[in-house]
Amino acid sequence: MYTRLEPALLERIKRLDAASLSDALDRMGIPCGCYGIKPVTSGQVMVGQAFTVKYIPCGVEKKNVGDFLEDVEPGQVVVIDNGGRDFCTSWGDIMTIYAVQKGIAGTVIDGACRDVRDIRAMNYPMFSKGIFMVTGKDRVQLESVNQPVTIAGIQVRAGDVIYGDDSGVLVIPYDKAQEAVEIAEEIEEKEARIKEEIRSGSTLAAARQKWGYHNLQSRT
Repeated sequence: MYTRLEPALLERIKRLDAASLSDALDRMGIPCGCYGIKPVTSGQVMVGQAFTVKYIPCGVEKKNVGDFLEDVEPGQVVVIDNGGRDFCTSWGDIMTIYAVQKGIAGTVIDGACRDVRDIRAMNYPMFSKGIFMVTGKDRVQLESVNQPVTIAGIQVRAGDVIYGDDSGVLVIPYDKAQEAVEIAEEIEEKEARIKEEIRSGSTLAAARQKWGYHNLQSRT
């Protein structure tokens, strides 16, 4: 069972951007960026707590890919560890229709998705390593749900906060979310001041020095 965070905290996270959150987690010494996981549907901001799924290759005895979506709660993000396999998919249009109906916040796959045209038509927040049409059925099988998984080298636990926008996907440990938000808000405030200084005629170097730009992400 994951620790449910207050909706107000998740809303604060949604008002931030990936860069500020990444810088905040850098300051905290927490790896967060899921390298190589890219938006399939652009213009979306995805925030929610993780429902984790792990696939493994099929063996002699083949099992199915699972109907885990029945157990995902509205507002959660489905996080699928398919081992980076980009030669077979683990998500398509049927799952997207059901996810939209359930109010699921989005999906992240360390692997591939398909039916991209329909996913984009539904404006569903989808982030994946690749896009490919070949089915995962009889190629991979469901191993576990809501156990720790790995997405592009970053550990994700059930309940961790998943953030995605056009810059990519990052993971915020659920027990560090409050601290990460406060630091990210501070960073965004200082960067806003730098932008104001530049628009008012300041040089880039002077504005950055005044507001400590070069150390915003540094560990203290």
